[in-house]
Amino acid sequence: MFVYKAKILIKAGDGGDGAVAFHREKYVASGGPDGGDGGKGGDVIFVADSNLSTLADFRYKRKFEAKKGNNGSGGRKYGKAAEDLIVKVPVGTLVRDAETGRIMADLSGKEPVVVAKGGKGGWGNKHFATPTRQAPRFAKPGMPGEEFEVTLELKLLADVGLVGYPNVGKSTLISVVSHAKPQIANYHFTTITPTLGVVSMGDGVSFVMADIPGLIEGAADGTGLGHQFLRHVERCRLLVHIVDVSGSEARDPKEDFRVINEELKRFNPELAERPMLVAGNKCDLATDEQIADFKAWVENQGYEFFPMMAAIRYDVDPLLNKIVEELSKLPPIKVYEPEPMPELSEEAFGDVKITVQDGVYMVEGKWLLRVLRAVNFDDYEGLAYFENLLQSAGVIDKLREAGCQEGDTVSIYDLEFDFID
Repeated sequence: MFVYKAKILIKAGDGGDGAVAFHREKYVASGGPDGGDGGKGGDVIFVADSNLSTLADFRYKRKFEAKKGNNGSGGRKYGKAAEDLIVKVPVGTLVRDAETGRIMADLSGKEPVVVAKGGKGGWGNKHFATPTRQAPRFAKPGMPGEEFEVTLELKLLADVGLVGYPNVGKSTLISVVSHAKPQIANYHFTTITPTLGVVSMGDGVSFVMADIPGLIEGAADGTGLGHQFLRHVERCRLLVHIVDVSGSEARDPKEDFRVINEELKRFNPELAERPMLVAGNKCDLATDEQIADFKAWVENQGYEFFPMMAAIRYDVDPLLNKIVEELSKLPPIKVYEPEPMPELSEEAFGDVKITVQDGVYMVEGKWLLRVLRAVNFDDYEGLAYFENLLQSAGVIDKLREAGCQEGDTVSIYDLEFDFID
């Protein structure tokens, strides 16, 4: 079953908790705090796997959760970091935040991508010892791992996309020029999944061709199967529009050409600007007059025309040679860049919880985690942004209400600073 879209929940592992412990050794008095830090939670990492061709597996498993880091222990022993969770997807899969739609990753290359980061381990009590606080009896819990509901969307990676009405010879062409073996029969919608084939031209020259099935009038609106597969055309560097010039199914080849081009344009206006070659197939069933008339009509619109008989591979080579020539001039296959997380609006400010332990004011709030991950505290502007955010979100006022005074220690997860009123 070909599945091109799926929605899943990913949860990185929480950090392990820091330990509250004190050094105990014979003949050593007042050993002091020696609680170790918790281990880091596991990341959720996506990897493109060339052996996968569909997102069908994600219909049955929809939650992927990495493990929590181990807790710290006495003797300044750090907790062990949890293993990362590897999620394998087909090459060409886009990962989007289901809530905002922003692109988080494009799995088009071999490099693994961390989509959800594991939480840092909490500090053990050894971090909180000061001249005035020599026996801190508290430690920090580990930070929560990132959690997202994401949509996976498969957009095939191919240099050339074959488009056209059903039964015009797209599958036949890809079967005779590559090792791909699509199902071929003399009826519509024989091909119900996109097919990829590598076309080798010798001397180390090759390109990937994709048979995009199911395009008919109304495909951009969801008619037929085409709406499932139009997304795969978006990455193609070059389109080859195959037309039955003989009109063997009582259709007008000119009208077929117009309709498919219109569907591509409606789905994504950029596709109307994509370089396109036109291949007239089934020339053995057409008259010379039909071929000449269609050729003149197509060339008058600015396209190059290549008559052929794909079933017997007649006159296919001129088309392939032209494809190689055109690809040499075109930029590489489109890769989508990850989009930054949108800035937090005032409406998104949530509540905060403030607890006091041994004179330290600990501030917690889920929305604050997002802020901490996004701010660069080594940058003056980043630090100023964070201070303004605490003011506008009411965190400073709540600290005052809790009794926090100038010089008191404020701790927000793994950030600690002196309060300035």
